Amino acid sequence: MTRTGAIDPNARGPAAVMFTSGELAARLQAELRGPSTIRIRGLESLDAAGPEQLSFVRDPKFWTMWSASRCGAALVSRRAAESAPPPGDRAQLIVPDADSALIQILSMMSPPPTFEPGIHESAVIDSTATVSKSAHIGPGVVIGPRSFVGERAAVLANSVLGADVSIGRHSVIYPNVVIQDRCILGEHVTLHPGVVVGADGFGYYPDPRTRMPMKIPHIGSVVIEDHVEIGSNSTIDRGKFGATRIGAGTKIDNLVQIAHNCVIGKCCIICGMSGLSGSVTLGDGVTLAGRVGIADNHVIGAGATVGAGSGVMDDIPPGETWLGHPARPGRTALRIIASIQQLPDLAAEVRKLVRSQAGSSQNPIKPPAA
Repeated sequence: MTRTGAIDPNARGPAAVMFTSGELAARLQAELRGPSTIRIRGLESLDAAGPEQLSFVRDPKFWTMWSASRCGAALVSRRAAESAPPPGDRAQLIVPDADSALIQILSMMSPPPTFEPGIHESAVIDSTATVSKSAHIGPGVVIGPRSFVGERAAVLANSVLGADVSIGRHSVIYPNVVIQDRCILGEHVTLHPGVVVGADGFGYYPDPRTRMPMKIPHIGSVVIEDHVEIGSNSTIDRGKFGATRIGAGTKIDNLVQIAHNCVIGKCCIICGMSGLSGSVTLGDGVTLAGRVGIADNHVIGAGATVGAGSGVMDDIPPGETWLGHPARPGRTALRIIASIQQLPDLAAEVRKLVRSQAGSSQNPIKPPAA
């Protein structure tokens, strides 16, 4: 028999840890309604969950789905609990916020990776580099002159650190990351596979004689502050002079481009396929939804939000929501979208009016040529 709270050999994937509903309620300090003995092996959405899986109800409107669901237990936000149907033979774990509790459970079922201290025999480390004794250096890693890897940091397979790079304590550099010369990472930074930090910025100037683009050297660096996470295949270019800077607590999705000399504030969220041109500034707490593009030298004020697919060509004041292409304040953009949707009907009315006037006048109005 599998012990609760232990690895279940019959389960698959990271959710191979089993708890009872009572144990889980105790860990979350949740109010338990229903049985305390239900076995929970994993997490799933309400529509797909089975009898040994946990789901969640964050809003009263989901109780209809709960009734049709086969899930054995659910996390229930306090605001949804008042209208909860009787649990019956299933369990309801009442918590202040189901989403926050879900994060706790995901962390229990998939704890952060740990890395044994040591340097793989195939790593190439310059004699002037400093690597903490508690750090983990994986196979094929290259560490350049005068670079530093801090305590409990991990640099995984085939990643490359240039000269004078600094990696702070407890940071994790996943496989195939490139961090070029003079870049500085703080503590608890996570770079996912394929990230490139410190490549040259995209800068060219036309040669006065030949008009051919002349490359502008970029001699600056990149500074990434504590608790930043950067998704796979994202790129952070070095400054022309000075630093491109990513503020503490900022989270960057996959496939994001941040150009030279950008300054990103603290706790920003930048979603996938967004692109920031040179010298863009984001204040603290800015959110960029997917595929946002920002032209160079613009400032996005603290707490602002930019909607998905927007093209930003102006500064955005703090706290405002902008969207569209080009981006405008949210209310204005929505009015424009609504007006555009009415254009086909308006055009049909105009054509109808032109035809009626043409049939009743000796000097008919001719519609404009297409």
